[in-house]
This record gives sequence, structure tokens and C-alpha cells, in this order.
Amino acid sequence: MQLKQDNSKMEFKIIKQEENHLFNRKEIQLEVKAQITPSRAEIQKIISEKFSVSIDNIKINKIDGKFGTDTFIIGASIYNSKEEKDKLEIKKKKEIEAEKKVAESQKEDENKESKPKEESKSEEESNKTTE
Repeated sequence: MQLKQDNSKMEFKIIKQEENHLFNRKEIQLEVKAQITPSRAEIQKIISEKFSVSIDNIKINKIDGKFGTDTFIIGASIYNSKEEKDKLEIKKKKEIEAEKKVAESQKEDENKESKPKEESKSEEESNKTTE
């Protein structure tokens, strides 16, 4: 059973925000008040709405919660582009596997599309030879 929470019930405030010119990113720290630990996707959505950036440009570094409280400290980095983020951030094993699965499914889709075309061409050629 998964517990879902309403984003409107989450309160957040920016604790620290600084520009890191060396890595071309904005490093922020947020304090979020919520009943359950917010997911990375929920946090990315909140940050993207607040700072008007794409979710792809955000890297959540940590989510710290203290036992018995409903307050969480979130560390995140906001990059100018997805390319800069991919160049600087180390990807987790899950992210790498997910990208591989997406690439494999795209290849399978391309192969499925090309096979019917090849089969129809071979049928046309066999019809021409029989005539």
C-alpha cells in the first residue's frame, strides 16, 4: 500500500541559495514540512515550479529527515541545461539501467517497424516474378 500526499499540504521555504559559477549551477537548500517523506519526483516538481526550470535540469542531492518530526531538509542543484547536468553529475545504477531499457525498447520498436516494410517488399518482388 502506497501513501500519497497532496502537494498543497507540503509547505516549503528556501533556507539557502547560492550560485556556483564554477559548475554553472544554483545550489539550494529547502525545508519541507510534510506528513510523510516526500519523493524525489515531488520535490523536483516543487523546485521546477518555484524556479521555473525543467525537471531534467534538477538534481536532488539529499533528503534528510529527523526522527519524529515532519520537517525535511532537502539539498538540490539546479543546472542551466540537461547537458551540463549529465556532464557533471554521476548517474546512479538505477538511472543507467532505466536509460538502457528505454534505448532497447526504442530499438525493438524500430525493428518492428522495419520488418513489415521488408516483408511487404519481398511479397511485391515475389508477385512481380510470378507475373
